[in-house]
Amino acid sequence: MVNIWYLFYNIFVIPLLFVLLNLGGLFNRKIKTGIKDRKKLFENLIINLQGLDRKKKMVWFHQSSMGEFEQAKPIISRLYETGKVNIIITFFSPSGYENSKNYPYAHIISYIPFDTPYFANKFLTIVKPHLAVFMRYDIWPNFIWQLKRRKVPAFVVDATMRFDSKRKLPIAKNFHHKLFNDLTSILAVSEDDVDNFRTFGLNKVNIKAVGDTRFDRVSEKSKTAKERKLLKEDFFKGKKVIVAGSSWEADENVILPAFIKLAKYDPDVRLILVPHEPTVIHLEKLENLLAGQLKSIRFSYLLNNYNDEKVIIVDSIGILLTLYYYADIAYVGGSFKQGVHNVLEPAVYGIPVVYGPKHLSSREAIEMAKIGNGLVIKNKRDAYRVFRKLTSDEGLRNKLGEISSAFVEKNLGATEEILKEINSTL
Repeated sequence: MVNIWYLFYNIFVIPLLFVLLNLGGLFNRKIKTGIKDRKKLFENLIINLQGLDRKKKMVWFHQSSMGEFEQAKPIISRLYETGKVNIIITFFSPSGYENSKNYPYAHIISYIPFDTPYFANKFLTIVKPHLAVFMRYDIWPNFIWQLKRRKVPAFVVDATMRFDSKRKLPIAKNFHHKLFNDLTSILAVSEDDVDNFRTFGLNKVNIKAVGDTRFDRVSEKSKTAKERKLLKEDFFKGKKVIVAGSSWEADENVILPAFIKLAKYDPDVRLILVPHEPTVIHLEKLENLLAGQLKSIRFSYLLNNYNDEKVIIVDSIGILLTLYYYADIAYVGGSFKQGVHNVLEPAVYGIPVVYGPKHLSSREAIEMAKIGNGLVIKNKRDAYRVFRKLTSDEGLRNKLGEISSAFVEKNLGATEEILKEINSTL
């Protein structure tokens, strides 16, 4: 029987995507880079595969970009360390590929080719995977259909499906029924996700709730972060430290006035401000905003020049998770802009976590708000009230911190469950 969706996708959707992609490449450097870097994709694959022991089974992990790759890392590293399989990792986005080229727990790191029948067939013919693992949602139809024809198991891991997903709309639902039914396993985050996947009428697929590897990853990263010791253990002795992580200007317009007011009443509070984009212009703007109200210092000057400034402005990237280690309270940015960033990163340290109203895209932020360790603020007045309450009540901080620790601890273990499924299939 002819798959009508296969014909529709390849006759109409793929040509349209190619047109849009090439047009986008004229105006967007990231898209242009992705197109250019794929020109030698197959040639590089053939060269890199020559050094591998092809008697070992090949496991292919695909993710769109860095966020999904972070979720895959606990699984990949555990598989790699067994020494029993070859691992290839692919990305769709240039940022994911560029930032991961030196990842040590994979044998090959590559772009995924564009999703045409020819490219999918050529990629799978060269790589010969024994198992394909797609992280979260970056599922490309021609690759799924080619894997099915080759009888190669295909998993979707850390899978989520909202009850109001647009994939459930009538026409889209029929397309996804056909697509999802060609998968081997959907390893979902929760039982709710399982129920929502089942509404697609998937009678050939193993659908199972195993948890979310983000909890395992953030726990793993926190242990490494603690060992970095950016500052002496007693650097903030006797102080109450708020770390505002991944802040945008919209966050800072709320947090800074609240902290300035707080500092007038409590001489022991300190703020570590970690801008999402620490450009020179933005750093200078923050310093000018604080001038005449509170003394500030950049993090890069801290070790030799710190004079008890109340605000430390971080002027580098990649150290946020370690800085949360020194926090008594965390504020997570993005929640007054496009959406809250990772609330698990501070929660793993057993502290209260504060964030703004734009958090409904984060399942963890919603859950934390329900159980009490996530505190939602709506404006400057809210921010001041919440920070004042938390800084003045050590018992409350400890109580909410215990809830944070328990929340993370309760949700560990997804990696182990996923590895069981992978190993039983291999």
